[in-house]
Amino acid sequence: MSILSRPAVASLAARSLQRLAVRADRRPAGRGSAAASHARLPEFPRRTRELTIPTSVATARATVYLPTSEGPPPPVHVNFHGGGYVLPLTELDDPLCRCLAATAGVVVVNVDYVVAPQHPFPAPPRQAFEAVRWIAEHGAEQGWDGGRLTIGGQSAGGGLAAAVARQALEEGGPAIALQVLHYPPLDLVTSAKDKPAPIPRPVLRPWMREVFRSSYVPNPRERSDRLVSPAHASDTGDLKGIAPALVVTAEFDLLRPEGERYAERLRRAGALAGHMDVPKADHGYDGTDDTRAREIYAVIAGQVRRAVGTGASGAGASGAG
Repeated sequence: MSILSRPAVASLAARSLQRLAVRADRRPAGRGSAAASHARLPEFPRRTRELTIPTSVATARATVYLPTSEGPPPPVHVNFHGGGYVLPLTELDDPLCRCLAATAGVVVVNVDYVVAPQHPFPAPPRQAFEAVRWIAEHGAEQGWDGGRLTIGGQSAGGGLAAAVARQALEEGGPAIALQVLHYPPLDLVTSAKDKPAPIPRPVLRPWMREVFRSSYVPNPRERSDRLVSPAHASDTGDLKGIAPALVVTAEFDLLRPEGERYAERLRRAGALAGHMDVPKADHGYDGTDDTRAREIYAVIAGQVRRAVGTGASGAGASGAG
């Protein structure tokens, strides 16, 4: 067992990673900075405003991305960023949020949710669900149609989106037209050493997985919770009626098998809108490959458009399924 599997050690490592992430974000144009994210995919304009969302966990700050077209209140898509449930990488998803607002014709609410080790499980998925519920209920005053709602996330954000959809199923709403799960972690029961990567140097190193897992869910008994590991065999709950899902995996990602397992589980429940496996790509591929990002973001936008009925402008979603 790695020393990083000890919650106290993982917490120290996670806090160090957080400090490094904050420093990187403040660099004027360095890789990983907010400025660098804002400069990517320049064809998609950035029209935003800030929002605070009350929840029982903590107030959540969010950035609202506005579509370019005018007209009746548009649908709303709620995005959750990645970062292993530890890193506050909200701005990393800025290119995706701009793309969805411009090409899917939706308002995008990019939520800056609480992270571990300061806020371990179950705080992040509960806050995420309450934020989505608030967004659905307050659309009229905020300028969007909360009755036409989609959610999604990349990496840990995809895990949170899956947890939000599960809570919505169990608590009778809000109605979610689509959940987008982009290379999500869906099995925190299985240890990092038992998730072999198909390439010699994967993006997600075993030590990173141990830091993220032990910080986010320090109690091993809670790692089989349905809101943490819906792709593990321990979760046998009925998923019939859950929001339809687009699952996107990456060929070289060590999280690919659990994404595929969950996609199959959703298919059996009649809730799989599509499954794409991005060839020759690893975890977080879209953060460095603008060409591939444009391609997959167009697919996601097409699925969102179809789910909420915003027409057929922009690129389509061929290849999903």
